[in-house]
Amino acid sequence: MFPTQNSLPEQIRGQSIDLLNKHLAAAIDLHAQLKQAHWNVRGPAFIAIHELFDRISVEAEAMSDVIAERVGGLGGVAKGTLQVAAERSFLPPYLLGVGQEEMHLGAIAAALAAFGTSARGAIGEATAFGDVDTADLFTEVSRTTDKQLWFIESHNVPA
Repeated sequence: MFPTQNSLPEQIRGQSIDLLNKHLAAAIDLHAQLKQAHWNVRGPAFIAIHELFDRISVEAEAMSDVIAERVGGLGGVAKGTLQVAAERSFLPPYLLGVGQEEMHLGAIAAALAAFGTSARGAIGEATAFGDVDTADLFTEVSRTTDKQLWFIESHNVPA
């Protein structure tokens, strides 16, 4: 770790850095999955869903940035390369060749749900080992992810 005057004990900072880097990999993967869907969606509601995927990808990128900056603030190294993200992401893999709106919406909903579930778990983990600020960051990540999931699921209203 880099030297810092952050008052959290080094052990707690280390645990937070590991937890944050786990989610950084997934946030980078989420951003890439959203761009994949954005570029390849087809169907009657194309423009609305195309633009929705793009808007949510901006949110995912912003979450990556907040997570990585917290790592840096704790004296850690943000592990945010595509190679690391591909190796460490816990999100379901995105199937290439998906074209129709419903398939993209389902795949993105699954990725957002997995990310949100893990973020909620991270709130408890960070709280348990004593980093309430990281827990608060994951609360905001969870809230943002849930909102984006709602936008996606609103396009898949059962008939």
